[in-house]
Amino acid sequence: MLIAMKATTTPNSEKGPRIRISGSVSAEDIIGQFPIGWIIAGLLLLLAGSVVFAATLGYISLPLPAALNIMIARVFDQPSWITQYDPVWSTVVMEVRLPRILCATVVGAGLALAGVVFQGILLNPLADPYTLGVSAGAAFGASLALLVNFHLLGNLSIPLFAFAGAVATLFLVIYLSADGSGLSSSNLILSGIIVAAILSAGLSFIKYIADEQVSVIIFWLMGSFAARTWADVGLVMSAVGLGAGVCAYFARDLNLLALGERPAAALGVDFQRVTLILLVTASLVAAVCVAVSGIIGFVGLLVPHLMRMLVGPDNRCLLPASLLSGGLLLLAADTLTRAVLPQEIPIGVLTALVGGPFFCYVFRRRQKERAL
Repeated sequence: MLIAMKATTTPNSEKGPRIRISGSVSAEDIIGQFPIGWIIAGLLLLLAGSVVFAATLGYISLPLPAALNIMIARVFDQPSWITQYDPVWSTVVMEVRLPRILCATVVGAGLALAGVVFQGILLNPLADPYTLGVSAGAAFGASLALLVNFHLLGNLSIPLFAFAGAVATLFLVIYLSADGSGLSSSNLILSGIIVAAILSAGLSFIKYIADEQVSVIIFWLMGSFAARTWADVGLVMSAVGLGAGVCAYFARDLNLLALGERPAAALGVDFQRVTLILLVTASLVAAVCVAVSGIIGFVGLLVPHLMRMLVGPDNRCLLPASLLSGGLLLLAADTLTRAVLPQEIPIGVLTALVGGPFFCYVFRRRQKERAL
């Protein structure tokens, strides 16, 4: 069920006005009176268990209790707790697998979080973190670094170029879309399409002149978590954590934005300020995620729709649910390509194979609703 772009308020004597999006399915429609808090807690436990389980899978298969004990011993700095295990196991879990697992989890969470915010701001069910050309900017920046073989900053060179390209694209889109009345969703989407098209042409030109570097560029564009380190984990976790805090603070305002500018302003929301803050926050979160992982599409489109069917349209519940589910989805996809498939394929390809058909379903369903 899609989120329709018409909002109404229904009275609630205990909790005040409740924002409900027409055509959406609320939590009560799916799970009766089951508390939404328990759903979020269940997702959190499922995600934590999935992280531990994923650490046992790979070329060297490990027992689940061993992987869990190794993690606990490292957290509490107690190496004596795991002396009964092969020392190689500790290295495999803590230095090889866990950084990659956590990167995939946090990047998925960040992309899903950004997807919720973009759909709420732009009032478009087909919006995702890359609607404003953030991915195109990151791809252009990373490809430029690969083309000139820029390694002055070591392993951070390509992520920093990707992040710079994404941020420059974001502010260019905001500059192009701003007019005398401020920002509008239609102007933002149109500006994003224009800038993304220009950057796509520039990216094609870079690949044309790249010669032997073209394979490296193409591989980066397909997305991967191979060889991620704890530095990558710290970077993306800081960005996503800060972005989640900002979005949670403005969750009520994001609900009211669905009413439109005038009704939201009448209820005390500074429409332009809140829109700009959430837009920049979500875009920067997506930019950091793309800089670390490469281009991974459809997570920000798929997860918000699924969670909206489960917990309803209230962003105070939808944001944490999407955050956890996005991490779970991308962790599952990365584990599948890393440890289950006979040959590892770029994770961006896998998510596109799943998200592409869902995107077609969303688009077609919206067309049918318009015809009614």
